[in-house]
Amino acid sequence: MSNRRGFTEANVPQQTGKSFIVTGANTGVGFEIARVLAARGARVLLGCREQPRAQDAIARIKRITPNADLVWLPLDLGDLDSVRTAAEIAAKEPRIDALINNAGIMNPPLTRTKQGFESQFGVNHLGVFALTSLLLPKLAETPGARVVVTSSVAHLKAKIDWDDLNADKSYIKTDRYGGSKLANALFFFELDRRLRAAKSPVTAIGVHPGVAATSLGRHMGLVQIVGPIVGLLLNSAEKGAWPALLAATGNVKPGGYYGPTGFGGIRGVAGEAKRAPHADDPALAKRLWDVSIAMTGIDPGLPAA
Repeated sequence: MSNRRGFTEANVPQQTGKSFIVTGANTGVGFEIARVLAARGARVLLGCREQPRAQDAIARIKRITPNADLVWLPLDLGDLDSVRTAAEIAAKEPRIDALINNAGIMNPPLTRTKQGFESQFGVNHLGVFALTSLLLPKLAETPGARVVVTSSVAHLKAKIDWDDLNADKSYIKTDRYGGSKLANALFFFELDRRLRAAKSPVTAIGVHPGVAATSLGRHMGLVQIVGPIVGLLLNSAEKGAWPALLAATGNVKPGGYYGPTGFGGIRGVAGEAKRAPHADDPALAKRLWDVSIAMTGIDPGLPAA
């Protein structure tokens, strides 16, 4: 399925000797990322909450690639204690070539993380911020290592409610999802700036999967009912994995943003994607950085660019 005008899984080079962490790898886009990397000879750590689901995903991949090198990495992004433990386990690996932050939640009813944060901001951003920050020293041991952060087309018109980050006053689930995805976009933008200023060997890249027909949308109600029709317009999970695979293994720009290049950016081969102007706002990005350190108690130790 190679395409001269864009990147597909056929363009993923051999990854023998390399090691990747893929969060949310038991289903959807994350599973497809793990499947392709394993097929190319990589060691893949599947960052998942539940061992049975992780082991099921490993078994499914091994039916395709019998000699796949796969291991479950216990990880709950909604619990910073779990994030710390996962980072400690991963740091014992001989090498980590890329952390692919794929896992996320979308439009659930108002719920809280273990530490009491609004769940979408807590899982989609704070968990990612914490895991990435804790793994930066390990990643820096491998020249060319990458951090991939997954945003969404939902970030384009989104805002962050700075005065009510924890949804104590109000909760509109779609607005909170968009805000968390804007946070992802601001995070990788600021992370890239700081990594480059520190002359770190680690590269930060952002991606979005288009609008992929995955279990992420299980709280979307009507979309599920008309799923078969909507599915004709959406990306499959397999194709939704292409931008992350490009970011993790392909020829990319530091701080670049990649996604599907067809039909409004929601499907098709992977290439450079459009990001909102406010996702590149240094003042907003620094504000988020400082707030994230305060909320998680975890400091990446990268001075302002």
